[in-house]
Amino acid sequence: MESSTFVFFGIVGSGKGTQVKLLSEFLKKKNGRECAYIGTGEIFRKIIESSENNPDTQAVKEILNAGRLVSDEMTNKLVSDAMETKLSPDVHVIFDGYPRTVDQSKFFEEKISFYKRDSIKIIYIELSEQEAMKRNLLRGRHDDTEQGLAKRFEEYKNKVIPAMNYFKNKANYQILTINGEQTVENVHKDIIKALNF
Repeated sequence: MESSTFVFFGIVGSGKGTQVKLLSEFLKKKNGRECAYIGTGEIFRKIIESSENNPDTQAVKEILNAGRLVSDEMTNKLVSDAMETKLSPDVHVIFDGYPRTVDQSKFFEEKISFYKRDSIKIIYIELSEQEAMKRNLLRGRHDDTEQGLAKRFEEYKNKVIPAMNYFKNKANYQILTINGEQTVENVHKDIIKALNF
């Protein structure tokens, strides 16, 4: 089996992170092959925690601490660095939280073809805004206010969905839409079924 490339999309509250973990474990069990994980959340977290003092890290730290969005250019650079360290022909790779804008999608497309990965499965966990709002408020995180979430949903609709739709009908790309309104187990089952594993 050749190495696969997976890209996860899902609104905040869709359980994307959990499904990424479950798929990773499933792949490891299935063919004992490592699954690299490239997630912008993790990349940004590491930067915030790092004591490195290079200009890039400092710039990103300031942006994140101010609660602003990291530019496409900087995000692309960070993801590109992660690809360099993690991507080898014999590993599966899961992207999470990237690409999030059409410009990032274009960059992603170029990089992926540079690494000669030609089977990209986009897993879109679909969840209504009402359900996402309910789930996020139940989690009770201090920054999850209705207003804050509405703003994140808006950004998701205006930027992230177009970033995903950029890959529609492109050779080598397949978008699999999964119903996210079910239990964790069933969402996982549906993902495995959709991937034909």
